[in-house]
Amino acid sequence: MGDYGAEKIQVLSGLEPVKKRPGMFIGSTDVRGLHHLVWEAVDNAVDEAMAGHCTVINITIQADGGLSVSDNGRGIPVDMHPKHKVSALQVVMTVLHAGGKFDEGAYKVSGGLHGVGISVTNALSKKLIAQVKRDGKTYQQTYSKGIPDGPVTEKEGAEGTGTKITFYPDPDVFETIDFLYDTIATRLREMAFLNAGLTLNVKDERKDKDEKFLYEDGIKAFVAYLNEGQQTVHEPIHFIKQKNNVDVEAAIQYNKGYVETIHTFANNINTIEGGTHLTGFRTALTRVLNNYATKHNTLAKDVTLTSEDFKEGLTAVISVRLQEPQFEGQTKTKLGNSEVKGLVESATQESLASFLEENPTIAKGIVGKCVDAARARIAARKAKELVRRKGALESGVLPGKLADCSSKEVDKCEIFLVEGDSAGGSSKMARNKEFQAVLPLRGKILNVEKARLIKILRNEEVLKLITAIGIGIGEELDMTKLRYGRIMIMTDADVDGNHIACLLLTFFYRHMRPLIEQGKVFLTMPPLYKITKNKKIQYAYNEDDKDRILEEIGKEVGLQRYKGLGEMNPEQLWETTMDPDVRMVKQVTVEDAVIADRVFSMLMGDDVEPRRNFILEHAKEVTDLDV
Repeated sequence: MGDYGAEKIQVLSGLEPVKKRPGMFIGSTDVRGLHHLVWEAVDNAVDEAMAGHCTVINITIQADGGLSVSDNGRGIPVDMHPKHKVSALQVVMTVLHAGGKFDEGAYKVSGGLHGVGISVTNALSKKLIAQVKRDGKTYQQTYSKGIPDGPVTEKEGAEGTGTKITFYPDPDVFETIDFLYDTIATRLREMAFLNAGLTLNVKDERKDKDEKFLYEDGIKAFVAYLNEGQQTVHEPIHFIKQKNNVDVEAAIQYNKGYVETIHTFANNINTIEGGTHLTGFRTALTRVLNNYATKHNTLAKDVTLTSEDFKEGLTAVISVRLQEPQFEGQTKTKLGNSEVKGLVESATQESLASFLEENPTIAKGIVGKCVDAARARIAARKAKELVRRKGALESGVLPGKLADCSSKEVDKCEIFLVEGDSAGGSSKMARNKEFQAVLPLRGKILNVEKARLIKILRNEEVLKLITAIGIGIGEELDMTKLRYGRIMIMTDADVDGNHIACLLLTFFYRHMRPLIEQGKVFLTMPPLYKITKNKKIQYAYNEDDKDRILEEIGKEVGLQRYKGLGEMNPEQLWETTMDPDVRMVKQVTVEDAVIADRVFSMLMGDDVEPRRNFILEHAKEVTDLDV
């Protein structure tokens, strides 16, 4: 530990701005911002693991409202800081952008470079306790809203080394201070995949629930996890190479489905917008597979492979580690280091070419899959041209059953996707014609998880959707052509309605993902009950709502259970589900693209067993079920 002391802690700026404008440092003060406090503590522990000094990290959601993160790393330095003349622990915990990651000698690579430091967690906590084990002693300091309650104390007799941070979020800052177990567990699973051999334990004392995440095969296991529920073409292909002090790791596995799933990471940061490492990987994949197909004469005379053909059914994880990552893009999650493209391209080309030559059966299976995709692509292009000639993909020619709104202000306009003509008729009469459009859909749309583009383009209901929304799909998608600022999925509150909503969400996620990423898609929440007493009407949106209202107004009431939207007259539909001033809606977001990919594949794919296990695992979480 002699190379990691107080002199390695460099200070960039002060702390007060965090308390004044927390959103600038953690993104928001909602549940997402709350969990950012957790990630700051976890990232520090994972950085110790990446540096080779930590093997176990424990996260506990405490019954008293706090959360602790402990590791068996080196422990934060506690000796006197040469500039600030206080313990280095106090500097790290109370000064913004103070830490070992800004000194090249302390950490070779770090995931914390994108964050703002554990001091932000401290500043936004009503109480924080920092404990460090080093040199046979336990050092401790407590803080109130980022201010030390006293000096660092020390106690003899500690075994091993490590750091433990326990914090209690400030209720005056956050809209909620309830930690979500699933959110934390999902992030930790991802970290365990990206750091082979690292054990991450999570425990929720509130629910007596705990899990252990440890993957000796790292991202090779990650790809297998993503493909759970899919029929795969081969075992995962995995390689690790170091090029110019940049570690390049990738795992690749094709499945028999039609969707591409690629997740990229830089220093454990999920680069959801891709970047230079993804570009390098794609270039090498296309070149290697094309070269193999040409060299071994596996191509039919009527087929020429393009980069598009190598995407179908591809699942891949690319992880790079480098000393100074440069992040750009709208959400600062796109890797911008120009040198990384060539390094990833070279590493992928060398490793994949060798693997294919040594495994000809797998190679032929992959190339065969790509040839099938090429033929489907050619057929889909012809189908698209035919559809376009008929005018169905041009935004000027709208579906006949679409009741459009009069306003052309996209941000103001919304379209309701409604199940069936009956609900469609009520919706058309209930809506505000100025800014609300209604598109009735007949029955259940195509499950796009199981369909190639050519089949999708031949589906009448899907074509109605594509035409009405206006942005196109796939490679031709253009958000500037969006016709409505809000896409409202309005289905019955029963099993069939939920299935239709799931099919629509699958379509948007797989073929119009920017709609979800930009917060344009919503689920309406129609009421389950109409409760009448003395000519006064109230609506209950779930069983708890109903019980609360009945308790307030007594049992001698008229109680109507709505089985579908078609049972409501236009006035009721407007005042419960469509009126922007009173309605309840859920905005659809992609909090974690990794878990979203897997869940869509599992629930909408061919394999029954993973879907059954998922339903059994989560059945107890369902509160309202109408069969």
